[in-house]
Amino acid sequence: MDSIVILDFGSQYTQLIGRRVRELGVYSEIIPGDHALDASMLRECKGIILSGSPWSAYQEGAPRTHPSVLQAGLPVLAICYGIQRLTLDHGGRVERLSEREYGRMPVRVLPDRLTGITTDAGGARTGAPLHALLNGIPDRFVSWMSHGDSITQPGEGWQVLGVSEGDIPAILAHRTMPWWGLQFHPEVSHCEHGMDILANFVFGVCGARKGWSMEAYLAQEAEALRARVGDRKVLLLISGGVDSTVAGALLLETLNPEQVYLLYIDTGLMRKAENDEVMRNLRRLGARHLHAVDAEARFLEALRGVEDPEQKRRIIGDMFVSVQEETVAMLGISDAFLAQGTLYTDLIESGKGVGNKAQVIKSHHNVRSPLIERKRAAGLIIEPLDRLYKDEVRALGRVLGLPEEIVGRHPFPGPGLGVRILGEVTREKCDILREVDSIFIRELRKRGLYDSIWQAFAVLLPVRSVGVAGDERTYKYVVALRAIQSEDGMTAQVYPFSMSDLLEISATITNSVPQVGRVVYDISSKPPATIEWE
Repeated sequence: MDSIVILDFGSQYTQLIGRRVRELGVYSEIIPGDHALDASMLRECKGIILSGSPWSAYQEGAPRTHPSVLQAGLPVLAICYGIQRLTLDHGGRVERLSEREYGRMPVRVLPDRLTGITTDAGGARTGAPLHALLNGIPDRFVSWMSHGDSITQPGEGWQVLGVSEGDIPAILAHRTMPWWGLQFHPEVSHCEHGMDILANFVFGVCGARKGWSMEAYLAQEAEALRARVGDRKVLLLISGGVDSTVAGALLLETLNPEQVYLLYIDTGLMRKAENDEVMRNLRRLGARHLHAVDAEARFLEALRGVEDPEQKRRIIGDMFVSVQEETVAMLGISDAFLAQGTLYTDLIESGKGVGNKAQVIKSHHNVRSPLIERKRAAGLIIEPLDRLYKDEVRALGRVLGLPEEIVGRHPFPGPGLGVRILGEVTREKCDILREVDSIFIRELRKRGLYDSIWQAFAVLLPVRSVGVAGDERTYKYVVALRAIQSEDGMTAQVYPFSMSDLLEISATITNSVPQVGRVVYDISSKPPATIEWE
């Protein structure tokens, strides 16, 4: 199967590049950015993409490409940090400018630079057409940028094909080698013609053939799971959300159902009526071993007085594992693997990207918990979805035959309401937030908006606000509503409610939940905000 290799220098968007290539129907593999390319990696590889990075290319200790990358003779597309790295390596200059290029940025292609095929002294072709990456791309389009450094002088042999508003190099190509560079991120959905540029690289430049699909992923993952698990048992911590439910369906489809144990832990941090709905859905999977544990009191006690969000996530993650270990001992399956519905977004936001240069945005409870880390180091963790994005998980769920009411549910974080209650978590606050969230989701369904929104939820803020009820002064909680549109969870835009919808939903909440006196709507995009508040 033809493939594209992606070198990860720690960018938050690295896996998104891989996902976009897979959307084109071509297999992608991500490896650390400083690794050498051996014969096995290159056997079916048609091209190489260099990712962005939180590092500055001129910074001491910044990641560098191994010489084997450029020596492979394959087409290379260097994105953001990637092209800055190649610029320095070829004698150019990269500097921090006074104004950072971030977000939507116009790019202008320089038509006079699209000179066609490059030949050597003997007339033989030594590169690809300089214009091949830009076939069908208009002279002007809006890109998506995210960098503090810029190229101020191209490296030796490099030519500028396009510039941003300040005439800063945005598109570059090497004159004699099949190497291209983009200072913007074509993989981000906000970039106009981004997929067209990637398709030009994958098909037009690299000549790759389609052969990748979710069915292919399922077959590949099933083979790997059977080989790793053998006849041992697997215990899946399942929340009933999309991720863990699809992970459960995958395990039951792939392994002998007698090997698979599903454990649902009631943390007291779930949404209204969630427990009954979760158990009902899990029974539909055909699990032979389905167990539920009521651990609400233990979770709330462990969270007593804790306000720091990272500490809350660690506590919740460790408590999950503690309850799991007790259940394993009770069931007599101490040698079982622990399975989780971890997604790649969880890993990269927790600083667990493929390379060793990733940054921590927020720690996911199922990734950076110390107990989880120890089990992962011991090779006892199975995460069959850890290279998929949310929409890909939904696609996999459909391939596995799960009903739309399950795969179409809005995402719900593993720590539950614990990260939607800012500050200390108490049973009273959980009950208040459960009611608000239930009303919000019910109103969205009633108005036919639920399926147009990628994720919607309410957040209980750690403040109270003065209000009026009748002729009396009140002092009640403030809740924030959040509703976003996204394809993958890596970028998101606020859902544009009509003002009448917001006014009516707000009034319904304050009239129905006596502890709440004020409702606000979060209009932040991602980035700079994250989707969840903690």
